[in-house]
Amino acid sequence: MFQHILLPVDGSAHALNAVDIGIELAGKLGARVHTVHVLPPLPAVSYVAELIQSRSSYTELAKARAETYLSEVCRRASAAGVPCETEYVFDLRPYVAIVATAAKHHCDLIVMSSRGAQGLERVLLGSVTHKVMLCCDLPVLVCH
Repeated sequence: MFQHILLPVDGSAHALNAVDIGIELAGKLGARVHTVHVLPPLPAVSYVAELIQSRSSYTELAKARAETYLSEVCRRASAAGVPCETEYVFDLRPYVAIVATAAKHHCDLIVMSSRGAQGLERVLLGSVTHKVMLCCDLPVLVCH
């Protein structure tokens, strides 16, 4: 059935709940998982300002935070005996990056949380999960 499951993570408890469900499913199916964290890139003006500063840059801090999220998924997958690969990508549109990652790695299922943007932001922009479902030809298992 499913052999390669994509697990998008944003560091939230809701995303980790979906990760646990995806890993459990992968374990039962003998599948592997790939996890992705999407980082928003800095606008060009902010990037130039970042280069001028001598302190830790946004990019380095964002990468470190992404590595923390991805390491947690790998730890959980390893404990369940499920092979796991990770990556982070920069994109202003997380749903585009998630769909592209699934295609790039030939994933056959995406498991993600139903929770995301809340309130007015959700009304105006829609949820990342909803946009993934609309833009993707793969099945998407949505976890609450």
